Amino acid sequence: MATPTARTTTALGVPAVRPSDETKPLPLQMAPRRRGKPPKHFADLTPDERVASVVEMGEKPFRAKQLAAHYFTHFTSDPAEMTDLPKSTRDALATTMFPPLIRPTRRMEADGGTTVKTLWHLFDDAKVESVLMRYPNRTTLCVSSQAGCGMACPFCATGQLGLTRNLSTAEILEQVRAAFRSLDRGEIPGGPARLNNLVFMGMGEPLANYKAVIETVRALVAPAPQGLGMSARNITVSTVGLVPAMRRLTDEGIPVTLALSLHAPDDDLRSELVPINTRWSVDETLDTARRYFEVTGRRVSIEYALIKDMNDHAWRADLLGEKLNARGRGWVHVNPIPLNPTPGSIWTASERSVEDEFVARLRGHGIPTTIRDTRGSDIDGACGQLAAEEDDE
Repeated sequence: MATPTARTTTALGVPAVRPSDETKPLPLQMAPRRRGKPPKHFADLTPDERVASVVEMGEKPFRAKQLAAHYFTHFTSDPAEMTDLPKSTRDALATTMFPPLIRPTRRMEADGGTTVKTLWHLFDDAKVESVLMRYPNRTTLCVSSQAGCGMACPFCATGQLGLTRNLSTAEILEQVRAAFRSLDRGEIPGGPARLNNLVFMGMGEPLANYKAVIETVRALVAPAPQGLGMSARNITVSTVGLVPAMRRLTDEGIPVTLALSLHAPDDDLRSELVPINTRWSVDETLDTARRYFEVTGRRVSIEYALIKDMNDHAWRADLLGEKLNARGRGWVHVNPIPLNPTPGSIWTASERSVEDEFVARLRGHGIPTTIRDTRGSDIDGACGQLAAEEDDE
């Protein structure tokens, strides 16, 4: 870890201390270190493939629909709970169709138990995290799509881990099923509930694992019993700005919310904070986000982690407002996020007065702006922290 350096700025408000002065730059890592695939799981299959699989086992085709009802409606893969299946076949069906993919190894709670962060170990001992948050009128799950991340953002705990491997569709959906089951059984204070919102904002760059993420989205929105029956409008897919994948998502015809992690409105700084910017500039990325809005009608969220003395200058808020308005009105919403620093990090959140000024500047440009709630800060809320801590032990 670099020694903290006194933070100063030039007369123009440009940081005299650059991100690269404080954290050693890492290279972008597009290819995972591991390529091992988990066992094929029921959730990896299309409805037709599920039928083919049970028929191959000598079962009637309708067994696939029964298994789907158990998994997507009752949130179980336990054969003991599948009482509508013959005892003679339920164990074999469950063993073949529902191989164990993830196991919880650490659980931390905050906010009176309404925020639950879970560290999962995968079949090959790769580690991912998910966070379930219950609010008075809604529930939200933040899921991981990769073990680690190759985008190398220096202020992000996951980015400093590097990319281990992509998750399969079923490994992502198992995080979701666990949350549905926990809520359904009343394990979160407030009584039984249903998961309302899902955000791909955990470990990893979702659009770098495009196939598994979009297949997960299809399963999330498919009507029961073939899927979880969620509204696409309640699903958010985040990205640091993989422009070609953003274009693919635009053409999918599934109106999820796109969240763009921007973090700086100028190429000079953003290329250090978000290294993928060296491939696709701020303007190209914003143009692609604008097209997403035009095609889907879904307002884009701009995520902006406010980092003290680094990207929180008032002139940067003005520049961001100008760039967004240059592409029209009403197409975007900005979420400034007080940085959730990792232990021992020199990256810290902006002062409250600076945060307030940043928000006021954006609103002055007519940009809808809402400070993002940072739940779980007392349980290592930044994704990647639990995994990083375990690696250090």
